[in-house]
Amino acid sequence: MTVKRNARPVVKVGAYVRFRGVKWQVVALSGQDIRLVGPDGGGETVLAGYLFADPGFAVIGADAPQPVPQWGLFETAPAAARERALAWQRHVREVECGLPGGPGSEGVVREQYDPGRHTLAERELAKAEELTALGFGRVSRTTVQRMRLDYRKQGLWGLLDHRTTRASSPTGRTDERVVAAVREALRRRRGRSKGTINGLFPLITQILEKRHGPGIVPAPSQATLYRLVTSLARPGELPSGPVRQIPASFDGRAFTPATALRPGEQVQVDTTRLDVLALFDDGTLARPELTIAIDVATRAILAAALCPSATKAVDAALLLAEMAVPHPAHPAWPDILRMDQALAPPHRRLATIDERLAGAAARPVVLPETIVVDRGKVFVSRAFTAACESLGISVQPAPPHAPTAKGIVERAFGSINAMWCQYLPGYTGSDVTRRGRDTEHEACYSVAQLQDLLDEWLVHYHHRPHEGLRHPMMPGKALSPNQMWAALLAVAGYVPVPLTGGDYLELLPLRWQAITASGIRIHHRTYDHDLLAPYRGQASPHQSRNGKWEIHYNPHDVRQIWVRLPDGELTEIPWIHRDHVHQPFNDHTWQHIRSLALHGNHRDAEQHEADLADALDQLMRRVHSGHATRTEQGLIARTATVPVPATRPSEHPTDASTSRHADDDAQHGEDDSIDDLDELPDDDSLPTPQASGFGLYDAHEEAAKW
Repeated sequence: MTVKRNARPVVKVGAYVRFRGVKWQVVALSGQDIRLVGPDGGGETVLAGYLFADPGFAVIGADAPQPVPQWGLFETAPAAARERALAWQRHVREVECGLPGGPGSEGVVREQYDPGRHTLAERELAKAEELTALGFGRVSRTTVQRMRLDYRKQGLWGLLDHRTTRASSPTGRTDERVVAAVREALRRRRGRSKGTINGLFPLITQILEKRHGPGIVPAPSQATLYRLVTSLARPGELPSGPVRQIPASFDGRAFTPATALRPGEQVQVDTTRLDVLALFDDGTLARPELTIAIDVATRAILAAALCPSATKAVDAALLLAEMAVPHPAHPAWPDILRMDQALAPPHRRLATIDERLAGAAARPVVLPETIVVDRGKVFVSRAFTAACESLGISVQPAPPHAPTAKGIVERAFGSINAMWCQYLPGYTGSDVTRRGRDTEHEACYSVAQLQDLLDEWLVHYHHRPHEGLRHPMMPGKALSPNQMWAALLAVAGYVPVPLTGGDYLELLPLRWQAITASGIRIHHRTYDHDLLAPYRGQASPHQSRNGKWEIHYNPHDVRQIWVRLPDGELTEIPWIHRDHVHQPFNDHTWQHIRSLALHGNHRDAEQHEADLADALDQLMRRVHSGHATRTEQGLIARTATVPVPATRPSEHPTDASTSRHADDDAQHGEDDSIDDLDELPDDDSLPTPQASGFGLYDAHEEAAKW
């Protein structure tokens, strides 16, 4: 049986059309011309395109055309819903014309769907019974009729289950208590520096526990929280990465990612400003400077030091020593942060090699072979390169204008900001567009306190799986830096470095001075002790230095120096007025005091030095009482906050600033050579942090003092 095809309406001779709101009859067709006759007998010839473009055009008496399938919209539905709609299309066609493929298609009309034998209602009832038997569920005749009418109006789109295409709620079926907590967390973060979305999760958990009690409201998955924060945040509240611009000097060269096969094979060192405001001793707020060293093979941050201001060469030199010795665990830390708990199997073997690992923090200990640095003056200074040479470390400067050469350490700074800095009060964000309004009022930690928090966080960091670390036998599992270090120890081994307090003194900058009858004179400061009695006026064994003695000094605390006596040991020699000035000071502060006392009669050198010491003490008292000028506050801010013990010096080269009384210095045996001129560029940089653990104090002894 052949069924007439239900085609779209056709304009042909004899058909009636509606045009300009009037009923016309088509009487002739000639190419694109259509001859129309109106109800009053008048005729008109129009172009076909003009006729069809009329808004009210229609072929009178013809069936409404079936809409064109909306395939683009149809493809947005789930695959299962699309398959079900296509199945319904075949059944609806069979009900209407008897053939699943539609009018004019091939096939045999089944008896129960023959339009010549059964009415439309009977065919709909038969289809409902058939679909129920096929597993479509309980399908009624009304359902078949509704689907048929929807197909005529909307085509294939009308046959879809629109529950699958309905726009979802921004919060979905999430517990309203969780939604309220997310809204509250976003409200609290408004006006503050923007961190990452992940940084909101602890705050959301705290709000839920505070409002409903611990464990009452189940914590949603991380994916759910990401979706909620993204959908509920206002425009501009979501964190966005800083704008990255390609440097003008970037030439588009390809680069090879840094790789290393054993711990210490390559260590990358760099310095950056921390995105947190710290409270300096003079009451000012500023961003401290962070210097870190990261091992490429294990991604372990071997050392990290915070300086209140610019890092100097000696800071970087002492950082080298921190990499090679075990880090002592803080007595108040949980046991899991100790190496004997976190790395029990390798620790038992290593403790027999290096006793310092007993009670050490769970952080890798690595002696670097090669250190990759940029071309900053700190890392190319004589103090740093000499320290590397003494430890047998090769220094590899990165190519100029090639930031990718130290990509791992640059990425580590981003991790520190995302996983640590953004949780601290005083977080500034990575740029001014992400900075909060009240950041200055939130800052409350000093540099020393930030260093303590950083030291503890670094131990947690080394327990965290790192996506860049994969074991050759388990490539699908990300390892933590501690696990990678333990795995590579079996290949590379462990080399204990016997660094002592004397080794740190050796890393301090040095100069050559004469020992006069009054002691050792440096910039109108006299250093003397009874131990110098046998050597006053005597030449040193070093004839190449014109008989001058080797002197080491801490540039951030010049209240004492260390002289190498004939026994080969460095001996501490105090400033004769050290007991009068109880706070550390650097040479820059001393030169400021001297500049205020340039005029006048200074025939009595001893009395002049005593007056300078008294003026220095008065300056420090004014600063701590809040009565100092801004210049004086800045001077004291450049000074280390605590004296560094002889076993643990702190920072870098001093201000070897020249004096207007050079002749007087020469009379007292002061060195006028250019041996330490390479450290002059560091003079105007801002020093330096607290003593923060270079692995030389006893944790139990420290605990007894608290």
